[in-house]
Amino acid sequence: MSDAPHLLIKEDGPILVATLNRPEKLNALSRELLELFEAALHRFRDTPALKVMLIRATGRYFCAGADLFDNSESDSGIKKTGSAIREMHRLRTHGMHRIYDEMEHVEKPIVVAHHAACVGGGLEMSLSCDFRLAAKNAYYSFPEGLFGVLPASNGVSRLTRICGTHWARYLIMANMRVDAQKAMIMGLVHDVFPDETFEEDVMNFCRHLVKQSGEQMGTAKLAIEMCRDVGLDQARHVERMANSALMLGSDYAALIGPYLDAIGGKDKRG
Repeated sequence: MSDAPHLLIKEDGPILVATLNRPEKLNALSRELLELFEAALHRFRDTPALKVMLIRATGRYFCAGADLFDNSESDSGIKKTGSAIREMHRLRTHGMHRIYDEMEHVEKPIVVAHHAACVGGGLEMSLSCDFRLAAKNAYYSFPEGLFGVLPASNGVSRLTRICGTHWARYLIMANMRVDAQKAMIMGLVHDVFPDETFEEDVMNFCRHLVKQSGEQMGTAKLAIEMCRDVGLDQARHVERMANSALMLGSDYAALIGPYLDAIGGKDKRG
């Protein structure tokens, strides 16, 4: 058994890189890994110099899902009634739910890079990220259907929200596996890169995000979520209010002049 930490953390300038590091266990999500990940997420959230968080992995899987053999929390004393099983599941997944919700609430971009298979709990974690990038070799599935249950740590709810009921039925009800190209057609991933240049392409995307206005990206993240949850008329109010706040900010004042100059607006500005 490896004594290496289940999650490796490093800073690449303004990019915080979190690497799942249990290749011998196909990067299954252990309690240790989730605790380390939550600490890394808080570090990213609370450090102004960190602009982008990148989640990646070592080995032949991105992540095989939750570690079903993690005995760090014993449940041997729990009577296996229906209510007891639901309570055990709630206790085990409460940390996951909290972490995945926090990922959506951090007002900075979180990118996940799938170099290989991303299934079960690994896909559930990825659904909470802002950007999902895939290598051509990646594929996706929810194997929970093979043993008669649902991906209930946000798999059903977030997949439906992102890809719609049509594709949620395909992955969850029909228990189908999809490759990277079909995942992009579904809207599950944003881009697919060649395996040979994947690491470089992912870093280039992260560096692109670093160059964007942090205030704009954080506000956009909140506004997009709010617009999804309210009616059309209210959504228009959300975007107007959000943009009004941005136009009063320092980023707008600093960026609008150079932008107008770049498109030939210098003379028009007087």
